[in-house]
Amino acid sequence: MTTTATTRKTPVKAAIASFMGSAVEYYDFFLYGSAAALIFPTVFFPSDDQAALVMSFATFGFAYIARPVGAVILGHFGDRIGRQKVLMFTLLLMGFSTFAIGCLPGYEQIGWWAPALLVLCRLLQGLSASGEQAGASSLTLEHAPDDRRSFFTSWTLTGTQGGQILAALIFIPVVALPDEIKFTWGWRIPFWLSAVVVVVAYLIRRTLHETPEFEQTKAEGRIARMPLIPLLRDHWRDVLRVICCAFIAAVSTVFGNLAIAYGVEVGLDATLTLWLVVVANFVALGTQPLFGALADRIGRKPVFIYGALSSAVFMPFYMLSMGAGNAFVTFLLAVVTFSFGYAAANAVWPSFYGEMFSTRVRFSGMAIGTQLGFLMAGFAPSIVAALGGVQQGGWVVISAFTAVISIIATISALTARETKNVPTAQLGLASERTGELAPAV
Repeated sequence: MTTTATTRKTPVKAAIASFMGSAVEYYDFFLYGSAAALIFPTVFFPSDDQAALVMSFATFGFAYIARPVGAVILGHFGDRIGRQKVLMFTLLLMGFSTFAIGCLPGYEQIGWWAPALLVLCRLLQGLSASGEQAGASSLTLEHAPDDRRSFFTSWTLTGTQGGQILAALIFIPVVALPDEIKFTWGWRIPFWLSAVVVVVAYLIRRTLHETPEFEQTKAEGRIARMPLIPLLRDHWRDVLRVICCAFIAAVSTVFGNLAIAYGVEVGLDATLTLWLVVVANFVALGTQPLFGALADRIGRKPVFIYGALSSAVFMPFYMLSMGAGNAFVTFLLAVVTFSFGYAAANAVWPSFYGEMFSTRVRFSGMAIGTQLGFLMAGFAPSIVAALGGVQQGGWVVISAFTAVISIIATISALTARETKNVPTAQLGLASERTGELAPAV
């Protein structure tokens, strides 16, 4: 095989590895979200009512507390020793913690120790996820040709759609089981199956090499001993910008977790709400790469901003349709809201955020910025549930919440530089003019 052929195949291989790794990570992550809405209030808490639902959603949010801490730790090592090694660690940690959740006894067996152990496993999931998307996005971006970075990195987030589809498909037969099976051992099976998925992704990801950009930075002696120092010195504005832009991820948790509980409250069958997630994410498998390719042509900012604003516009119509009794309209609006709205921002952010930083701090910058912003996504279900968002008429609260986070993300994106025409080797150096050739710090 020629060097040119190998070079052409490497971005594709990187995209496939990122897709598979993200699919595994977010199979586990979204599986938890579905269980938090439909299973955990009964299994891990003393009462099956609104308070139990709020507490269950709160455990979902605990992972987002661990994520900023994990972002600092994993971002440091990702910029110090390489993207690929850290990604292997995150994959194995997520698989272990998800399998462990399936082994936990419930509240009836050990009382409040049950939710305590659940939170511990959830924290481990959060630690793993804190490095997954930033690492996969950095790795794919640095392998991609300059004019197709957005397209190739969009597959990292498309992997999250694949993971959510798989989680929902496996969970659908579980929720259809009789209660005496579903709430005892039936719900555990999808968590145990994560071990199989992890092995497949591990075998694929271990064959991928470190990025040429990272290797060149290492060869030139510009690897920072403490990446956090140059990151906060030279890129603090970009970190703040990513934090605010990352609020848009809350649309995903509203759609994939909160809307499930709201749909059941207004009369939809629980199985139908899961199919809404499956169909919308399946269509997004096709639309997200298209949005990524569009961003390579017209820029990251316009595509991201469209995705943010369209999420705010479409969400109230989708939520209202759930109580209207017309399943076809609800499915149509689910696809429009998620696959043709939010998917635009979701596809573009790996390149949009990653291109704000230089190679020496990219992993740290993306990890810390996104994970702090993702706190909003993590606690969105419990916040909106506490405000009445899963009660009759709760569509108003859900829609208002979506509009606020979308506007914040849009305003932040407007302040960013457009980077689609900047060569990969020069990304982020505008913020490091005083230290571009400085020794590692």
